Amino acid sequence: MSNDFLPLLYSFHFYLFGLIAIAASIAFVTRKSPVAAALWLVVVMFCLAALYVMMDAQFVGVMQVLVYAGAIMVVFVFVVMLLNLGEAAPLADVRSKWGRLLAGFLGLALVAEIMALTRSPLDPRLVVPQLPVTVNSTGGIIGGVAGPLFREYLLAFELTSVLLLVAITGAVVLGRKRSAN
Repeated sequence: MSNDFLPLLYSFHFYLFGLIAIAASIAFVTRKSPVAAALWLVVVMFCLAALYVMMDAQFVGVMQVLVYAGAIMVVFVFVVMLLNLGEAAPLADVRSKWGRLLAGFLGLALVAEIMALTRSPLDPRLVVPQLPVTVNSTGGIIGGVAGPLFREYLLAFELTSVLLLVAITGAVVLGRKRSAN
């Protein structure tokens, strides 16, 4: 792969993930079913994680997937299911002919891209650098994020967890009132 091709490849992926994130966010706000909207929000979170990884912020990208696309979205779907906000109608997001064609085209494009990347020798700049095996006493790789999080921003971090706990408790109380009526 030539060195002139790398900026083009980077730009292509930046715009690809950006456009998918924009399209998924539009789909998120236009869905009638809260569960379908939550699934579109997960797509947005994955695209943002890919953009973080492209900006050489792998830790932030992994945390984006684990915390937001994983834990927070599970809480959202749990609250939606608890409050029974979703309709019993089947999800019809991709059941149309155009949705299937678009999904097939995107799948073929991703397979073609993977095939092209595996057939050509990788540039050393594309390979993710190996992380050090030993962690030093200053906190290692994650110490730069964990240190300020648990020192300067500890109050905000704990208040966020209490806010999530209150929101879940409120959803349970609302769910009980609705089922009692």
